[in-house]
Amino acid sequence: MPPRSALVEAAYGSIRRGSKSFATASQLMGRDVRERVWMLYAWCRACDDLADAQDHGGALGDQTGADGRLREIRRLTALALGGRGAGREAFDCLGVVAAECGIGAVHTGDVIAGFALDTNGWHPRTERDMLAYCYHVAGAVGVLMALVMGVDREDADTLNRASDLGIAFQLGNIARDIAEDHAAGRIYLPTQWLEEAGVAPEALMAPENREALVAMVARLCAMAGRYEASARVGAARLPLRSQWSVLAAAGIYGAIARKVATKRARAWDARVTTSRPEKLGLLLRAGAQAAKARWLGIMPHPADVAPVPYGRGVLAGAVARV
Repeated sequence: MPPRSALVEAAYGSIRRGSKSFATASQLMGRDVRERVWMLYAWCRACDDLADAQDHGGALGDQTGADGRLREIRRLTALALGGRGAGREAFDCLGVVAAECGIGAVHTGDVIAGFALDTNGWHPRTERDMLAYCYHVAGAVGVLMALVMGVDREDADTLNRASDLGIAFQLGNIARDIAEDHAAGRIYLPTQWLEEAGVAPEALMAPENREALVAMVARLCAMAGRYEASARVGAARLPLRSQWSVLAAAGIYGAIARKVATKRARAWDARVTTSRPEKLGLLLRAGAQAAKARWLGIMPHPADVAPVPYGRGVLAGAVARV
């Protein structure tokens, strides 16, 4: 395996290229946690790119041979978890983080299950199906991030809330990327929602369906807000710098969902993003929230937060593994 320092450097290059928002938020963490987060991101990014035949996101590549690429993800991940060099930097990064943070095959398997759903052309039938997909592709990553930040593997409630944050992020991504996903033949809104609105899947982006789409996306964004609020309860339990970075990421990604909801029918005219000044404001706000929680004990109370529709325990087994 390459030296740890080389893996850290490669992982930082990956996160800077793949997620400027996440790279910014990670700078708030302590050095050890920050490096582990970068290495975990590198593995997630590499799996995503392998599954979709991409290079750090962007347009989907040739989707032939998807089953073989999924097998390769599983093979390389097993090598990494076994402490053997996988021959690819991103997977070697996972091997280092797994050894340092107690990450096992159950944790990575939940993430890989999300790639398998996409590989098999799966579409959610119900709201629970959609949220289960969000758990596998993002909520399970939130659990891994919490472990990297030092949350105890037995602290189920905090891990559940870390999962909730990932789910909130993914719901925002679905809302923002509906047009792009539809063009690629993917729809993550529940089929039942479309049927209730009288919208045929192939006509989702048609002008005559825009009002119905706006209503469904408003429902989606409201759900993202509930998961984000739940996650903030868990974030308040983290050390100051990790808490600051998590709250910053929650603010930045949450702002995307809120912008989509506000733009309504114009939400897909151009890709919704947050500007640098907006990111700076959200970073400062997150810092103030983290400081109040750590030094003044002012933090969200679980009793004041509405429960999420479905938690990690339900969503982890809600759809059949493929």
